[in-house]
Amino acid sequence: MCGIIGIVSNKSVSASIIGALKKLEYRGYDSAGISTISNGQINEQKCSGRVDNLEKILFQNPSRGDLGIGHVRWATHGIPNQINAHPHSSDVVSVVHNGIIENSDQLRKEYKEKGYTFKSQTDTEVITIMLTDFLKKNHLIDCIHKTLEKLEGSFALGVIFKDFDNLVVGARRGSPLAVGYGHNENFIGSDSYALKSMTNKISYLDDGDFCILYKEKVEFYNLDKKKINKEIFELSSEDNTAEKGDYRDFMSKEINEQSVTTKKCINEYLDKSRNEINIYNLPIDPSKINKIRLIACGTAYHSCLMAKYWIEEFTSLDVEADIASEFRYRKIKFNSNDLYIFVSQSGETADTYAALEKCKKNQVKTCGIVNVVESSIARMADFVLPIHAGPEIGVASTKAFIGQLIVLYLLTLKISKERGDINTEEYLKLVLDLKKLPELIEETLNKQNDIQLIARDFIKAKGTMYLGRGYSYPIAMEGALKLKELSYIHAEGYAAGEMKHGPLALIEDGMPVVVLAPKDRFFEKTISNMQEVIARGGKVLMITDDTSETMNENIRFKFQIPKTNSSINSFLLTIPIQFLAYHVALLKNCDIDKPRNLAKSVTVE
Repeated sequence: MCGIIGIVSNKSVSASIIGALKKLEYRGYDSAGISTISNGQINEQKCSGRVDNLEKILFQNPSRGDLGIGHVRWATHGIPNQINAHPHSSDVVSVVHNGIIENSDQLRKEYKEKGYTFKSQTDTEVITIMLTDFLKKNHLIDCIHKTLEKLEGSFALGVIFKDFDNLVVGARRGSPLAVGYGHNENFIGSDSYALKSMTNKISYLDDGDFCILYKEKVEFYNLDKKKINKEIFELSSEDNTAEKGDYRDFMSKEINEQSVTTKKCINEYLDKSRNEINIYNLPIDPSKINKIRLIACGTAYHSCLMAKYWIEEFTSLDVEADIASEFRYRKIKFNSNDLYIFVSQSGETADTYAALEKCKKNQVKTCGIVNVVESSIARMADFVLPIHAGPEIGVASTKAFIGQLIVLYLLTLKISKERGDINTEEYLKLVLDLKKLPELIEETLNKQNDIQLIARDFIKAKGTMYLGRGYSYPIAMEGALKLKELSYIHAEGYAAGEMKHGPLALIEDGMPVVVLAPKDRFFEKTISNMQEVIARGGKVLMITDDTSETMNENIRFKFQIPKTNSSINSFLLTIPIQFLAYHVALLKNCDIDKPRNLAKSVTVE
């Protein structure tokens, strides 16, 4: 989950590399580094911590040179420190790497026996040593090819060479790598977002490809060392810059943007004059779909669980939701009449991409739901539905989760209508209710101060639970995940009816418990489960749209969401659970945008 950048130019590149690394910091922020070529030597500088630390080092000791590579790290092999930070350099070569080299232990042993020594604990350093060794007897192209042939695992690489001071090499297998084109300068980067401030013309390496960047051209090679051509894409002119503005952090900004991003997403897919959902040309005729399978990780998986409830409710289809890291290794019974839907904010999630790749090899129909339309998943899937959330910088997903829910809900309604599973009157009512959602979200956002009152109850809690039934259950899981991610408090989301089958043993006097209890067909049963918690001393935060007197002296707090139809009140339940996690983390002085041990784009297995 590291971020890499490489630039070859006709001017000094260190400032541009630092700027790109700041944009890539969502991919890792436990260490950072840069290498340039100047005066015929490799100049490597790196540090533990964030890019700001590296920038301070460069202010004292500038890295000069018109070509270079940079890296931000999310540690896999070796603790985060200066030695294990990238780049990893020898006298003749310097390497940055995103991914995991699975045979690194074997290669390390092999090259130690040849007399090489290793300075770090990383898997990446074996690449540096191999390139150094192959350079002794091989031309550059052969050296690169032989090295890539021996590597097992996933990687995106950026490489510079002391004796080739006019080029940067990029290579890809499994991990994404983009190539950008400029005037007398060219770039490689982990994603197009990092390159967008420098160029809007992009190509993408496919698995097994490598490239050589010169100032005036880029050469591409495939796995067989044959020169190939690459299609050049022009990125959208839409403003994708991300600034905090007056907000304290990106997460609070992104939570508060949700009424705007929701409206934008709905407008992108809804024909207002006809109240029709503009989703056409699915890779399979909805009337012929046998089953829908939803595949994702983390927060995106929770959006898939929500969609499972919707699809079951509004269509006659069978549906399954799978965790991508499990799906990719299971013996799936593929069916050409099934639709496989992959959900990922970044569109680069390694496990989700691998699951998609598995489906493509089995020649089934696929759909990608992503926030980044230039991403690997978007390019590989047969059909793409963007969520139109704009850049999301905070590691804990908020507005992207809402965007995923909207697109999955719209897709469900469209499939239901096309199959004749829903009548026109009900379809129009649901569409009209959805059009009101941005205003209802705005109303909920304006009640943030109410959540701050209850957040203090969670600061010293050793654990908590989130309970919900039906549509509220996936939101309970998402709420627990948000609290874990941001505040480092143990939390679990449970189906409320499961409490008596084990989790109730964890309830003790004063334990905070979040109960999601909208006034739906599960309401009375959820209230009964809440009473079981209260009877054992649990301190309840109840989130509901019920306006009747359900208050109990042992209910610590009741958060009121606006009333809407039961199929979309999950959108409104999401807002207070995001605010709760945010304010608990704020009170604990946690790093809101960059929680420990996590990264935004999970590009390793």
